[in-house]
Amino acid sequence: MAQIHFNHIFIGAPVNHAVSAWTHPADHQSVDLAKPAYWQHLARTLERGCFDGIFFADTFSVPDDHAEETIAYGVCPRLDPFMLIPLMADVTKHLGFAVTLSTVGTPPHLAVRRIGTIDNLSGGRVAWNVVTSYLESDFKAVGLERPLHDARYDQADEYIEICYRLWDAFPREAMVKDRARGVYIDTSKIRKVEYKGKYYSCEAWPVMACSPQGRPLIFQAGASGRGMQYAATHADAVYALQPPAAMKGYVAKVREAMALQGRADPKVYFGIQPYVGSTEEEARSKLRDLEDKVPLGAALSRLGGLLGAQFKEEDLDEPFQPRNSQASQGWVAAVQRWDSTRPPTVREMALHVAISPLTPQIVGTPEQVADRIEAWWRDTGCYGFAISPHVTPGSTEDFVDQVVPILQKRGLMRTEYAGTTYRENLEQN
Repeated sequence: MAQIHFNHIFIGAPVNHAVSAWTHPADHQSVDLAKPAYWQHLARTLERGCFDGIFFADTFSVPDDHAEETIAYGVCPRLDPFMLIPLMADVTKHLGFAVTLSTVGTPPHLAVRRIGTIDNLSGGRVAWNVVTSYLESDFKAVGLERPLHDARYDQADEYIEICYRLWDAFPREAMVKDRARGVYIDTSKIRKVEYKGKYYSCEAWPVMACSPQGRPLIFQAGASGRGMQYAATHADAVYALQPPAAMKGYVAKVREAMALQGRADPKVYFGIQPYVGSTEEEARSKLRDLEDKVPLGAALSRLGGLLGAQFKEEDLDEPFQPRNSQASQGWVAAVQRWDSTRPPTVREMALHVAISPLTPQIVGTPEQVADRIEAWWRDTGCYGFAISPHVTPGSTEDFVDQVVPILQKRGLMRTEYAGTTYRENLEQN
């Protein structure tokens, strides 16, 4: 019987997706951000809930046009997820970790070393969320010019090809560790990588062997035509933000794109943000409490940063108008089709994005939340969902302790892991 898979999103900053969450007295992330025990508690909780893994969303710069508002409302300081994963892996045995690393600023050879190190240290529990950086500030931060949108993916094709070659050039079985012969590595099983492309080149012997799962898993979140082509070519799993009405069509498009590449059906995870209460009204009050505390400046900053646009001079109660930019085309498209009944106003879109960046919210009792998740899963053909928290760790604990048991009782979610690597557990069904 097919089952629903779950990942959980975190950001190494005072807030995750809800910009006002840090003001809630029960929120710990804003207070305990730099405390290892906080992150380890989250990892233990999610492994207890049999989640596939934790998905660390990340950018490494602050948009110039929205710098003061972005910094003021809790987006900084921003921890490097590469440093958090070993802490969390040390207290778990099965939980996977998807780390975001941009193709901007880190050469492929060093990316393979960084990702390979934590993949080996965790026993094969790491995925790489490949991003090409939509923020112009990312490129400025490392002294580069931002290419056009599709060109970023052309570059990323070469980037990941070098990574593949480096991983494949050092298989795990090359480490024979033969003390009798005094041979640690059988050099006949490794090879030098020589690659020269339009954008990247690499001439190097690999320095990092594959982990117990082989290559790390590849996650991708491209939603534009070119981004979807990239995901269809490379991704083991696709993370998507779509309104409910668009979910089924999105899965169909990804399935079609992957079929053209001769690949199996996609493992699509849709972002959702649950609000769980003992009654529906209690759950709705949790959402209202956060909405009431959102500063308008923070909301406009979040929307502008995502879309590469300024909204300060616009009439906020006019319908949102489509616009072209070199920002994430997936974000732009998702905003434009968010409400199927009418175009949202700029104010409405900004306030929604401030709490849940285009992530559908499910508000209700544990049974109601489980019912909605099951319905969307059955209707859309998605593989699972990526949970976006609000007040942490409370919202994470609510889902694990109250919703997961219902799904498990229905036979819709596993009660134990298939193996110890991310790949084994992602593919468990």
